[in-house]
Amino acid sequence: MLNFCAIDFETATHERNSACEMGICVVEDGEIVSTKTWLIKPPSFPYFHPRNIDVHGIRPEEVKDAPTFEDIWHEAQDLMYGNLMIAHNAGFDAGVLRSCLDHYGFFKPKLTYLCSISLAKKSWKNLPKYGLKSLAEQHNLSFNHHRAGDDAEVCAKISLLAFNQLMLTRNDEVHDVMKKNLKIL
Repeated sequence: MLNFCAIDFETATHERNSACEMGICVVEDGEIVSTKTWLIKPPSFPYFHPRNIDVHGIRPEEVKDAPTFEDIWHEAQDLMYGNLMIAHNAGFDAGVLRSCLDHYGFFKPKLTYLCSISLAKKSWKNLPKYGLKSLAEQHNLSFNHHRAGDDAEVCAKISLLAFNQLMLTRNDEVHDVMKKNLKIL
């Protein structure tokens, strides 16, 4: 069966280690079983770049009492352990995860990750746009865009629809069909 986690980060600044929100949606046996969201106090605190606030709406005062990435990583890692990780524009989210792990001196888990944009392009050819919002609209999925938990859950839903479109029902099939697009964290 399909087992993976969809992940999304929002950042406080252009620095990749400035995660201010993280969302993980866990899929087991092709079904969403949980979505967890954490507000995170970034290393840049109290500084947030105004442009980042304009994107996600998260303000410094919302995270002043939030845990740091260091405080939540073990809980998050338990949700991700052994899973395929999927993110929309995965290069960004994998980069944020890598930078946060490096900043706090954690070992990187051996995670394989896949970008749901690549998956969507393979599943639905010739769509005008492959952004998360466009794909969600295409599939009548509503969500609060640029909030990490919502983005992770919609990424998971789109990925499940794409796997269905490609008739992929197990992780080994995903690895075979998407092998050129799979990366290691």
